[in-house]
Amino acid sequence: MSANLNAPISSPRSLTGEGWAAIAGAVGSALLLAKKLLGPKPAKPELMSRADFYAEMLEVRDRIQSNHLALIEKLDANHRELLAALERQAVRINAVEAGLARVDERTRK
Repeated sequence: MSANLNAPISSPRSLTGEGWAAIAGAVGSALLLAKKLLGPKPAKPELMSRADFYAEMLEVRDRIQSNHLALIEKLDANHRELLAALERQAVRINAVEAGLARVDERTRK
């Protein structure tokens, strides 16, 4: 600090043209950035229409149902085949049991 109280007070600096241009550029950039960030977002185009989506969904459902029916038919065929095999085995087991019963009768005498 100066000890001289009567010293002239220095005048504030005035801005030059370059200073004003820098301020205007910064303010303009800030406004453009705010407009970009806060502005309305453009609507995204639909990838497919609702009608196409529902048509595709129905097609997939029909495909799944037809696959499901084919699987059920295969399971039924396998089930019938297994029942027939079990029936054949039961006949064979009954024949073996009858044979063992006869052998048992012969050995008891």
